[in-house]
Amino acid sequence: MVSIITLTPSDDLGQVNPDPVHLMRPGLLQLSALPPLALYVHLPWCIRKCPYCDFNSHAWTADAGELPEGPYLDALCADLEAALPLIWGRTVHSIFIGGGTPSLFSPQSIERLLGDIRARLKLTPDCEITMEANPGTFERERFKAFRSAGVTRLSIGVQSFSDEALKAIGRVHDGAQAEAAVAEAVAAFDTCNVDIMYALPGQTVEACTADVDKALAMGVPHVSLYHLTIEPNTQFAKYPPTLPEDDDAYAMLDRITERTTLAGFDRYEVSAYAKPNHACWHNSNYWTFGDYLGIGAGAHSKLSFAHRLIRQVRLRDPRRYMPAAMAGRALSSSEDIAHGDLAFEFMLNALRLRHGFDLPLFTERTGLPVSKITPALEAAVGKGLLTRTGNHVAPTAMGFDFLSNLQSLFL
Repeated sequence: MVSIITLTPSDDLGQVNPDPVHLMRPGLLQLSALPPLALYVHLPWCIRKCPYCDFNSHAWTADAGELPEGPYLDALCADLEAALPLIWGRTVHSIFIGGGTPSLFSPQSIERLLGDIRARLKLTPDCEITMEANPGTFERERFKAFRSAGVTRLSIGVQSFSDEALKAIGRVHDGAQAEAAVAEAVAAFDTCNVDIMYALPGQTVEACTADVDKALAMGVPHVSLYHLTIEPNTQFAKYPPTLPEDDDAYAMLDRITERTTLAGFDRYEVSAYAKPNHACWHNSNYWTFGDYLGIGAGAHSKLSFAHRLIRQVRLRDPRRYMPAAMAGRALSSSEDIAHGDLAFEFMLNALRLRHGFDLPLFTERTGLPVSKITPALEAAVGKGLLTRTGNHVAPTAMGFDFLSNLQSLFL
């Protein structure tokens, strides 16, 4: 069984949630309305930590005993209840259950989790409920049971259909398991997503194309395509693999864009491609600087109030998070977003949207006047990285290709 640390008052239990009355005090900002609210739930365990992964995930092996699903769900419920005063009266538009590998939890636990959430939060009638799953945890009836539990959208971490590529990046599944999982997700859910990575060790343009073609041929309505990057504090950072040359990686992206366009997909965000009516609402809320409450080990939140925006982070280690959450002290930090950081944080997200945004959204979500970013907008237009038509701005093709350069103009 998992070793749950029992913390004494002298230990760092974490912080309590701030007083909502204190958060409503006058400040420099004035938001005319609160943005849409989403809920993120973090389930931190996976079968094995992938060598490229820098997410807050923790390997769970059979010799560790049973996964502590019940105690962790108790902690999530306590965490949510402690945060409720910060979001009183607000409606949740989407739920995203991420990890880790959430599909390690039983369908019964996911049903309990969603029931606990519904008992405490008002959800929109069409609330999008996404859960991440990995082919290594695939069972045909299990995916159907997740649908019955209330999940409306499955996101499958395939990464590749090639046995060779999967082995090179340390995945626990093989190509046949990936195909079976995708086929079942397409059959069981009205919408789903498949994650594919490219520029993998030893990968060719042709091999990348084969992965994309396979996903599209299986009827997936949404694909997320990510360039493999070597992140600090990962196994790959310590022992770097040999990756394709930059020119080959650019050729892979060109091929991805070509194939998805021919299949009727819209590249609506840097890494996201969707058929009509299948864009991910939850992620779109992030990119338009919407609000999200995060519960679970290491979860992040961004919440708006009339005169300020705050960010919160939960304790990362699930062994510490669980008793701390039960004590109402799950936070490792909670602070106002600095006034001087708001413009860049908004643009960092919004510029990821291929079709851009209307400038009034900037003021609505940050409380700042558009004049705050006017010089940077003009510079971006002058460099050919951005187009502006009236109140609408959007990255050009070059701006999308050199997104980091475009974003840096707003620092």
